[in-house]
Amino acid sequence: MTHTSPEARTRLELIDPALKEAGWGDSPHSMTPEETITDGRVIPLGYHRVTRREGLRADYVLRYNRDFKIAVVEAKKQSLPADNGVQQAKAYAEMLGVKFAYATNGIDIIEIDFITGEERFIPRFPTPQELWDRLLGYLAVSDESAETLLAAYDLTDGKRPRYYQEIAINRAVEKLVQGEKRLLITMATGTGKTFVALQICHKLWRSRWNLDGEHRRPKILYLSDRNILVDDPKDKTFAGFGDARHKIESGEVIKSRDIYFATYQTMINVYRNYPPDFFDLVIVDECHRGSAREDSLWREILAYFQSACQLGMTATPLRDETRDTYQYFGNPIYTYSLKQGIEDGFLAPYRVHRVITNYDTYGWRPSPGQLDRYGREIPDEEYQTKDFHRAVFLKAHTEAVAKHVTEFLRNTDRYAKTIVFCVDQEHANEMRRQLHNLNQDITRRHPNYVVRITSAEGDVGKAWLDEFMDVETRIPAIATTSKLLTTGVDIPTCTNIVIARVINSIVEFKQIIGRGTRLRDEYGKLVFNILDYTNASRLFADPAFDGEPSRITQERMDDQGNTVPGSETTLQDEQTPPADGSPPHTHEAGPPYQAESGLR
Repeated sequence: MTHTSPEARTRLELIDPALKEAGWGDSPHSMTPEETITDGRVIPLGYHRVTRREGLRADYVLRYNRDFKIAVVEAKKQSLPADNGVQQAKAYAEMLGVKFAYATNGIDIIEIDFITGEERFIPRFPTPQELWDRLLGYLAVSDESAETLLAAYDLTDGKRPRYYQEIAINRAVEKLVQGEKRLLITMATGTGKTFVALQICHKLWRSRWNLDGEHRRPKILYLSDRNILVDDPKDKTFAGFGDARHKIESGEVIKSRDIYFATYQTMINVYRNYPPDFFDLVIVDECHRGSAREDSLWREILAYFQSACQLGMTATPLRDETRDTYQYFGNPIYTYSLKQGIEDGFLAPYRVHRVITNYDTYGWRPSPGQLDRYGREIPDEEYQTKDFHRAVFLKAHTEAVAKHVTEFLRNTDRYAKTIVFCVDQEHANEMRRQLHNLNQDITRRHPNYVVRITSAEGDVGKAWLDEFMDVETRIPAIATTSKLLTTGVDIPTCTNIVIARVINSIVEFKQIIGRGTRLRDEYGKLVFNILDYTNASRLFADPAFDGEPSRITQERMDDQGNTVPGSETTLQDEQTPPADGSPPHTHEAGPPYQAESGLR
């Protein structure tokens, strides 16, 4: 005999009928019981096991149509006061970005209206049309604009937006139909900014939204500063737009498409071939990277198309380096941080391993007559970490770091996807050579176990990047780079971020660690490590946005790359499993080192 809890019985016998009587459940107005909101935070238990907290679930989510949430309902059993659910109903409504929340025990119903601020007992649930009319009155938009708000998502690949993505999409569309001209969305790397941009465009395109009110599709420009940042969205994320897409490149100017993709570098030479009012919307991806500065060459593109609505998207919160961006676009209409993504269980938690070398501690002086990388005698003075590669190319330092990285991988997983960020392309090549030679038991069978991926590699480097990004491949396992992989490259199974150069920018630091934030449960990628050889993680700690590492260790490394005995210190240890009584969900977090069976 199946046991039914008192709360479940209250829902079945009292709340479900009351909602259905109000019209919830009659297409297209749906009520979804026990809707999962988050996946539950991943908690590392050592290097190869993790547990997850229980994800959050709302008792009911009410939708005006399939793709538009409008209210939440918190249910309590009949023997408890409805008031007991008010705080939780408020919390879920705020989290989901809806304006109406309800707490009920099946007898009493309490409504929390976030528009008026009123909390009151009501005799019945409002109908879908009643809530929709109240919301439209608050938004002050026309019936035509309402159709844009309700336009369907693009679900051709079966992927539904997560709760925070829905908020970002809906807020952007709301602001656009209200006539806002400059918008900013701040979302941590790995949380789906490109997917959000797709859904915004799809709603606008499907509903024929445009600035002049004509019956036509909008003209949208997707702008960024690297080819990979426009090619990937055009060819993958926005593939459903088919022939409506066009990449603006040198040559013929085409004006018959709807969704245009371009780099600043190309656009700066051709933008005057388009009328200033040609575009209805300009989406500026990675907008913190220069175009908003008043003295930027690229700023003139945004100024030329100033009649268009302009949506900036960034992974970097307001800091001194990004002040120009926030002054230009304004305060974000929505922010979703790395900290929140980790807490929700959508992003991987991270460990920080700080490694201090003798060179870093004591500095370094050349021997008499010692030459630099160019064959010039090195001036006799004391050099610090920042000088080791740009000024003197201290090969011994590279050898020591390579050996230490190799030992770390031997102790964890030698085939874990690892990116080593180097000073420049030459340093990346030297690091590649050292790592290759230190892993000859693998490289004699897999000569591309370590590759350099930089702009200097051209098409060869692009091919290796594609292999490295592929979740099904294990070779190459290690990529050395300088700038190319700092942003815009989705490497879902990247487990180790190695910082082997001095970083002077919090923006760049966030971009670099963002390469490891993605979760791939089915491939055992649930945590990532930051191996920091330049103390960057301490200089750029940003707990308000990034949260705290799950573990921080610090150790000394000698000139040969060996850990100095007794120098290892744990500054912050792994979190303990949840103490809330929720059942553990244990997974493997990255396989231990195995032989090469099944490698691609």
